Amino acid sequence: MMIRAVLFDLGNTLVGYYPRTAFPSILRASLSACASSLGFNGDQEDLFERAWRLNVETVDHAVHPLAERLHELLGQGGTVDEHNLDVACDAFLQPIFALGKLDAEAPAVLDSLRKRGIKTAIVSNTPWGSPAAAWREELVRLGLFDRVDATVFCMDVGFRKPHAAPFRRALDLLSVAPAEAMFVGDEPQWDVIGARDAGLRPVLFASSPSGVGNGCLTIGRLTDVLDLVP
Repeated sequence: MMIRAVLFDLGNTLVGYYPRTAFPSILRASLSACASSLGFNGDQEDLFERAWRLNVETVDHAVHPLAERLHELLGQGGTVDEHNLDVACDAFLQPIFALGKLDAEAPAVLDSLRKRGIKTAIVSNTPWGSPAAAWREELVRLGLFDRVDATVFCMDVGFRKPHAAPFRRALDLLSVAPAEAMFVGDEPQWDVIGARDAGLRPVLFASSPSGVGNGCLTIGRLTDVLDLVP
């Protein structure tokens, strides 16, 4: 069946942020920024250790929202109100956003697909269930928001990839059937397995492509996507 839509992961696909192995240090920086934003003067190491115990995802892939995690960690006896939590969530994301580096090929690839009549979307998890609105602002900053036809983050549907819900929401927004869509992402578990289980054709984006890996096509550059669609 002809491909009518190409969906992309965000982090480390269209935009480089950090490898998964670097997350402990990123989490420390994000927690420190949160604590500073709230005037929290507690033990930073204890804060990190408690946070690391929260660094687990549910078996059913339901999202554990960032605001809930931060309230549990920094609630200080219930004195943190909704406004302060919004401030803390923004602070949590700043060290991550500071690392963002747009793949130089991403704008041209998205523009080329649109010119060919191929619909596009971004379907992404967010670190620690951080708010979708903040990530849409990040897409605007990076010049990606207006280059795609739809954006779906895990917080929009309440489930993280590899759950099918984020993929299905994007397909509904695009009015495209799963068999008519391709998904490009860098994570074998979240992206390849998730896309395949949702009925899309998965394409693994890897720095050292091997042609076919994890049971799917593997590419090493975003421009390779253009060879996969009419």
